[in-house]
Formats: sequence, C-alpha cells, structure tokens
Amino acid sequence: MTAKPKLRIGLIGTGFMGKAHVFGFASAPKVFDLPMEIELACVADITEEAAAKAAAAFGFARGTADWREMIADPGIDVIDITAPNALHKEMALAAIAAGKHVYCEKPLAPLAADAREMAEAAEAAGVKTQVGFNYLCNPMLGLAKEMIEGGELGEIRGYRGLHAEDYMADPMAPWTFRHDPAGGGALADIGSHALATAEYLLGPVTEVMGDCVTMIAERPDGRGGTKAVEVDDVGRAFLRFANGAQGSVEGNWIATGRKMQHDFEVYGTRGALAFSQERFSELHFYSADDAPGRRGFRRIEAAPEHAPYGRFCVAPGHQLGFNDLKAIEVAGYVSAIGSGGGEPFNFRKGLRIQTLVETIQQSSKERIWKPV
Repeated sequence: MTAKPKLRIGLIGTGFMGKAHVFGFASAPKVFDLPMEIELACVADITEEAAAKAAAAFGFARGTADWREMIADPGIDVIDITAPNALHKEMALAAIAAGKHVYCEKPLAPLAADAREMAEAAEAAGVKTQVGFNYLCNPMLGLAKEMIEGGELGEIRGYRGLHAEDYMADPMAPWTFRHDPAGGGALADIGSHALATAEYLLGPVTEVMGDCVTMIAERPDGRGGTKAVEVDDVGRAFLRFANGAQGSVEGNWIATGRKMQHDFEVYGTRGALAFSQERFSELHFYSADDAPGRRGFRRIEAAPEHAPYGRFCVAPGHQLGFNDLKAIEVAGYVSAIGSGGGEPFNFRKGLRIQTLVETIQQSSKERIWKPV
C-alpha cells in the first residue's frame, strides 16, 4: 500500500477554537478517507511553558512561543490561526509569503480591505485557504439547502436568521480583544455566522439596512478602571436577496440565557423550514401541500441518509456534536489540498462575509439602505 503524503500542521493559539481545531484534526482521519496523513507538527502559544504544555496535551511534536519561527519552518505545510481577530492578517500574510496553506478562524480580518489583501495574496501564491465557518458543515443545513434549491418550499419569500449568546451579558465582564474597534463587535464575531448561513441557503444578499447598538457603554479594564466600548453588542440588519426574497439577521452577544442559538426560518409559497443550533440534529419542515387538518411542522432527524452523518453513526437520531462539524470542515479542507480542488470556504468567501458586515455597519451609521 502506498503511503499517503503527510500534511504537517502548525497551530497558533490554544484557546476555545484552538482546541476545537485540534479535535477536528484528530477526528477527521478516523471518520473520513483523507488523501493525506495529518501530522500535528508544532503549536505556538504566548510563552514557551504554555506552548510545551499545549504540545503535550494535544499531541503536537513540539511547541514554541514564536509563531514567526514556526511559519519559517520548512517542515510545516499548514498554518492554522486561532489567535485574536486583529492578529489574523499579519500571521496569514506571513504564512502565505512562506508558501504555506492557511486555515483561519472567522472573522477572516477586522476590515474588508485587510481580508481582500489576504485573499488576493493567497490566490497569487496558489496556496489553499479555509475560514472557520463550521456551522455550514451541518448535514441539516445541507438538507435545507437541497430542499430550497429543489423547489420543495416553492418561491422563497422570507428569511429570518439569528445568532445569539450571552457571553457578554454581564456588564462587569472585562473589556477584551473582542471589544477592540479594530476587530470586534457582536455582528462581526457571531453575526457573521448568521450572514454566512443566510447566503449559503438563499444566495447573495444585494442590499442591507443595518442597526448596530452598543448597550454596555464601558467595561472593567483589568487595572481597576474602565474602558469605553465602541463596538456593537447587538447588530441587526434587514436583507434583500438577489432571488427576490427579503429577511433579517441578528448577532447578539448579550442575549441573557442563550448559550448557542444559531437559528433560521425560511418561508416559501409551498412550505417553510425552521432550525435551531440548540437542537442542531433536527430540521423542521412545514408543507402547504398537506391536507387541511394535517398541517404542521414535522421534525426531520439527522440520519445516515444525510451525508456525512453516516460516517459518524449508522443509526438515525443519535446526533452529531460541535466538534464533529469541525471534523467535517477539516476533512473538506484537507481533501482540497490533497486533490488540488476548490476549498469549501476559502479566503475569498471570508472576504464576502466581512464585506457584508462592514456594509451593515456603514448602513447603521448612515441610516440608509446600502447596496452590497
């Protein structure tokens, strides 16, 4: 048997998303028949001690406190960036210049201009890129897209999308990198997921009307004082789609009690769909073709018929998890690198989402509809 070529990974950052990426790299080869063998080569953290500890915990060959040294290492093929948002551009451009493939958590960059520079640099260098929008890897979203495109809902009239959590609901929670005007705000941080899902399901948005609101004006700065908050706690937008549908999205990080509400509803002339990330192995479908007295939303449970669910479990209704979606995302990216084909969600697509975010933010400032 011919040995598979190795794909050597260098990870920057070991927080929540860093761990999620590691789980994805660990699971994907066991679930999918990948064209390359994944090797965890190096992890970078803020100190040598932290990096060594992370390397031992996650199974990397070594750790380093110098991400630049890791990028310069010819023994690494992919640089995986899960560092704070404002650092993405510098790290990604350095990796691209070194000829590395780049996997970057969302948002791709604080500004659309930065994201465009990153996308164009990657395309010019011929490297493969991926932006972390793993909610799109859910088989239930794939089913929803299939039903919409197959005409099961008829002509699409309306859409509602929401991504709400409460990790910033406490006004005494400290000011963090997410509050930095250079790369923060609820719309960019989690509203970007709602926007990505909206366009994944219904196609391009052509116009937006935004409303971005700061509800908590200042937060503790960690030094006994406070620091002003300039970014939005809630970002909303009305949307007009190229297919004629209209709708709305919301990104909200002060939604008390919500831990992971990534929801959408789609309304058509013949039916409707409803989905919640809080029960993300289910999709609810209403058909107007049902007989009177028999109408109502019916639950469709994830099953082996909804690829790639069957690779994880042979029984329907047993559910996938958040990290399983990361494994699906990793598998798609590794396959693109191994085959030379298109990436599932590359930097150009990440630029598209940041463009939507900025257009909504500008619309909110000007209080007018803005074309995308």
